[in-house]
Amino acid sequence: MASEKLNVEVAYALPTEQVILTVVGEPGMTIEQAIVGSGVLARFPEIDLAVNKVGVFGKLGKLGDPLNPGDRVEIYRALIADPKEARKKRAAEGKVMKKGAAAANAAEDGGDKAG
Repeated sequence: MASEKLNVEVAYALPTEQVILTVVGEPGMTIEQAIVGSGVLARFPEIDLAVNKVGVFGKLGKLGDPLNPGDRVEIYRALIADPKEARKKRAAEGKVMKKGAAAANAAEDGGDKAG
């Protein structure tokens, strides 16, 4: 009886490009084996599996974790900003903009009444 093949995807994204590569392997294939088998390391030499985190469907994993049929292995890039801090900054900028817009509208309304 022939063993069934395992089909998985390997995903990697840059700000300007995204790739999803299909890999066919043997049952028991690990995250690392799928990444190596996909050829993504040759295409993106900046990927360092000792540094980049990996996961399956958004859940962090380890290189030695076995895969299931249909899994999507993801290679994560380092964040350039803390998401919480970025959200706080956007919220603070939004408050300033709203206050500024309201003040500008009030000045316009006052200007119409005077003229």
